[in-house]
Amino acid sequence: MGRLFGTDGVRGVANEELTPLLAMQLGQAGAYVLTKEKEHKPTIMVGCDTRISGDMLANALMAGACSVGANAVYVGVVPTPAVAYLTRKYKVDAGVVISASHNPVEFNGIKFFDGNGYKLPDSLEDEIEELIRTDMRGIKFPTGSRVGKIKYRTDAREEYINHAIQSIPVELSEMKIVVDCAEGASFYTSVEALKELGANVVAIHNNPDGTNINANCGSTHMEELMARVVYEKAQVGLAFDGDADRLLAVDENGNKVDGDQIMAIIGSHMKNKKTLKDDTIVATVMSNLGFFLMGEKEGIKMEQTKVGDRYVLERMKEIGANLGGEQSGHIIFLDENTTGDGLLSALHLLQVMVETGRPLSELSGIMEVLPQALVNAKVPNHKKESYMEYPEIAKAISSLTEKFAGEGRVLIRPSGTEPLVRVMIEGKDQTQIEEEAKKLAALIQEVML
Repeated sequence: MGRLFGTDGVRGVANEELTPLLAMQLGQAGAYVLTKEKEHKPTIMVGCDTRISGDMLANALMAGACSVGANAVYVGVVPTPAVAYLTRKYKVDAGVVISASHNPVEFNGIKFFDGNGYKLPDSLEDEIEELIRTDMRGIKFPTGSRVGKIKYRTDAREEYINHAIQSIPVELSEMKIVVDCAEGASFYTSVEALKELGANVVAIHNNPDGTNINANCGSTHMEELMARVVYEKAQVGLAFDGDADRLLAVDENGNKVDGDQIMAIIGSHMKNKKTLKDDTIVATVMSNLGFFLMGEKEGIKMEQTKVGDRYVLERMKEIGANLGGEQSGHIIFLDENTTGDGLLSALHLLQVMVETGRPLSELSGIMEVLPQALVNAKVPNHKKESYMEYPEIAKAISSLTEKFAGEGRVLIRPSGTEPLVRVMIEGKDQTQIEEEAKKLAALIQEVML
């Protein structure tokens, strides 16, 4: 078996790759590893997104946790950042989210937070995997009163909303906002938070039925939101993904505003208010070249990491930064939460609009988005890390890198969550870079299949 954990927990097709048995084993091993040094009976908080498979996997995982003597608190459907925040607030020993984020409904995932609300380092994930591989060898399972129990809570989402609006109490009574909830975990929290702050909210895709999460909606399919913002004459559109840890936006003219632009707008505003720690933003190698040029112009230092918000977070903690994120809209405000948080990102962005009195179209002009082409090559999951071992692929990448040297860049990377190798090229000519990216992706797919 290959490594279970990707860049964002354990992912797979629910009931095929991510089975209730695996969920139970992850509950056992995760609860044991994360709580083994505790003197008291440990507690794990569990939440999920709106996928139909969520209850099945959550209950299997909690059964596993109880079998090693841990208690579980089930908070039901809440955003991923809500679990991170509540884990920390209630000083429980760990948190778990059952979600596959922006992926289609047939997928699901399991991600862990430690007692401080942070995603786990590789070393702890490896320890959990090792226990599963060895079938929990050497672990003594409790009996009688030492077995864990499950408690159900329904107030968690209200606590998360209160935390967000107390962190950024921006007055929104003059603002009309279209919100695309992706039929996901933000269907209640984002709408209620914005209404409580006075906004005129037009909510779309906020009727999850367990099977429609991310289906032609949310941050991965923004066409409807872009049209609706113009139709409604709204000031802004907000797009969440399935578990609401990322945010993308739409300006009043119906143009998309991505994670890089959102970080540029908020980061620059924070710098002016002297709240951007060390005038630094942490981003990934996938951020647009225009974002780094904006940093130079605005006097903002840019730290780069590999792709994955966990790596952004690690670097932020290392250097003491309080803002970091990804082009995809995972943005971390470390003063207020320990993971990407779509609602906090939205409130920070709206705060800039209110405090400057400027429309989003004008604010997003702070950076020029240079042409970028991103094409996915579908490859077998177990081979995706080894694409450079194929001579034809290595040669094609080398020749393309040479071709764009000085005028753009070529970045190839395996997806952390899907059976894909992503080909990204930046350059001056959109048609040319798209053509080259498609050609290289087709070669990778053909050679590796």
